[in-house]
Amino acid sequence: MSSLQALCSGLPLRPLPENRGRQAGVPHAPVRTPGLSPAEKQLALRNALRYFPPDVQELLAPEFAQELQLYGHIYMYRFCPDIEMRAYPIEQYPCQTKVAAAIMHMIMNNLDPAVAQFPQELVTYGGNGQVFSNWAQFWLTMFYLSKMTEEQTLVMYSGHPLGLFPSSRSAPRLVITNGMVIPNYSSRTEYEKLFALGVTMYGQMTAGSYCYIGPQGIVHGTVLTVLNAARRYLGIEDLAGKVFVTSGLGGMSGAQAKAAVIVGCIGVIAEVDKAALEKRHKQGWLMEVTDSLDRCIQRLSVLQLGLQQALGWAGLPAALGLCVLSCFVNLAPLGEGRCLAPSGFSRPLLGAPVLLLCPSREARKKKEVLSLGYHGNVVALWERLVHELDTTGECLVDLGSDQTSCHNPFNGGYYPVQLSFTEAQSLMASNPAAFKDLVQESLRRQVSAINRLAEEKFFFWDYGNAFLLEAQRAGADVEKKGAGRTEFRYPSYVQHIMGDIFSQGFGPFRWVCTSGDPQDLAVTDELATSVLEKAIADGVKVSVKLQYMDNIRWIREAARHRLVVGSQARILYSDQKGRVAIAVAINQAIACRRIKAPVVLSRDHHDVSGTDSPFRETSNIYDGSAFCADMAVQNFVGDACRGATWVALHNGGGVGWGEVINGGFGLVLDGTPEAERRARLMLSWDVSNGVARRCWSGNQKAYEIICQTMQENSSLVVTLPHKVEDERVLQQALQL
Repeated sequence: MSSLQALCSGLPLRPLPENRGRQAGVPHAPVRTPGLSPAEKQLALRNALRYFPPDVQELLAPEFAQELQLYGHIYMYRFCPDIEMRAYPIEQYPCQTKVAAAIMHMIMNNLDPAVAQFPQELVTYGGNGQVFSNWAQFWLTMFYLSKMTEEQTLVMYSGHPLGLFPSSRSAPRLVITNGMVIPNYSSRTEYEKLFALGVTMYGQMTAGSYCYIGPQGIVHGTVLTVLNAARRYLGIEDLAGKVFVTSGLGGMSGAQAKAAVIVGCIGVIAEVDKAALEKRHKQGWLMEVTDSLDRCIQRLSVLQLGLQQALGWAGLPAALGLCVLSCFVNLAPLGEGRCLAPSGFSRPLLGAPVLLLCPSREARKKKEVLSLGYHGNVVALWERLVHELDTTGECLVDLGSDQTSCHNPFNGGYYPVQLSFTEAQSLMASNPAAFKDLVQESLRRQVSAINRLAEEKFFFWDYGNAFLLEAQRAGADVEKKGAGRTEFRYPSYVQHIMGDIFSQGFGPFRWVCTSGDPQDLAVTDELATSVLEKAIADGVKVSVKLQYMDNIRWIREAARHRLVVGSQARILYSDQKGRVAIAVAINQAIACRRIKAPVVLSRDHHDVSGTDSPFRETSNIYDGSAFCADMAVQNFVGDACRGATWVALHNGGGVGWGEVINGGFGLVLDGTPEAERRARLMLSWDVSNGVARRCWSGNQKAYEIICQTMQENSSLVVTLPHKVEDERVLQQALQL
């Protein structure tokens, strides 16, 4: 077993570590099919071997060539460290600066098997969101960080550590770029080749910027999305008895079952991958597992005996007041009417004989809180719901979305309904063209079922995973007549649900306690709650107050729902004022030793200013600039200039390669006045940039927020748009 000291000593070459190959019992990335020519294969191998001196190249060359042949990429499995990969307390890292140790803490969290989707392939989430391209890059990066001083900057080119370069104390300690391919060559086909050659990398968003905090982030985002969807589409605050259907229990989507319970609805989630289900079950995010679609539909209302009686039978306190049920096919047979017990329980909530079944209509009337999983294809689930509608006349679903990794539909992000999970993986590797045809047919079937349900009082939205974009490319009926390029029959959740939040400057702000101590996290929760409560007491607009109250509820629920996976982290949606105030409060708590170690501030790239993505983050930009990326690039540069500890700029993320430019940052708070100065300056820019851009595009809420911000800060001067009050001016000028 390696130590952190050994991990920071550079590539292990003498002796070489044992080649243990792919580890059994852990999930692995799908086989990639880059279609390299013989010359390109030689180039890929040459590129991999340049990390190693000539005396070991002869030994390593055959195994690297075999990896390329078998898996479509050279991951360098031999160099996967023999260490418990997790976020260690910051003081345990052998570094010259606390900042470098904080970055190491974040990197190792991204690769923690409890956090990462495919840890041996260095994929954190989204099917292909890489932290590094290969394990040699990991070793070199850890070595450089251990040696880095406050007057050096580590430069990362798509996973490759270019080196340490002299810089100033005020400069970022780390600058990351991922996937910065010349636009005309930024296609999926070219990407597969370039990744196989080891020269570029898809960093998703927070995978390649080392800022992922596990599924907690998407739990919060999903909670807010479903709450605001209920307000907009259903006109309600209380989701009791309402059914939300979606798919995915993987790296990001795995949060959906927990979110359904928090908001108090009935959640039904489909997932094809057994390993993803088992991970969520062991973490306690899913409470039960069974194997029948029929019973999954029936168990929408499993409690005919009554919730209190069922809880008592299971040995649970009646005051618990909720039940989460998860049904999955393709698992080992469990026996008639039986299911796996929740993690930490001695007996299943349901057993043979099943006495609790009753019609699903009854459950909705009883307004039970459920989270129903279905281990099978989501298309089968949608089509079954259509069957229920056509045979009974009742629509059993109120809200719907999709969280498959549809940004990567032909390489494991979306599995066709016509094949089992294993069959699909085999065809994906052996006949990519045939697999693509089946995926597109499956997408058409899925949309057809959704369209039928939408004829009733059912509302569907795109969750920013390129589902509608890929469905359109597959020929599905998603057209919105008379709409622009970024609009479909169903809205993106940014367009109708979260877009107004972004325009008000609210987005996914987060922090990580590098001590690894849950008590430190509890202190930050208390501080954040106090900051938001004070803001409400001081007086804010009704729309802002609503968001603050949602976040106070979120923080109070977070600890009870055991949302921490990996590092001791928290996320909430906050505006500029809230972010700055929380940062200052945390920094002061570090200064007085109430918090024991530095805290890393960050955010999802999916934020007010961080991402230009015409089918997601900027899908509600209607002045023609939705396809322009000035905002994200300026944000990356502006954060670096204003005190960020590290910055990252990526091609791809969320909607997919070539569809997005996005960036993020890390800012280490260490309790010093300098850290507070940086936080105030950088966090203000990090929000105002996007609000100003949204204002200029014509968004009225953004206009109001940026005007208010200018009144509060005389140094901020933003160009404001003038409206064309009379549309006839345009028509007459153009002689229309």
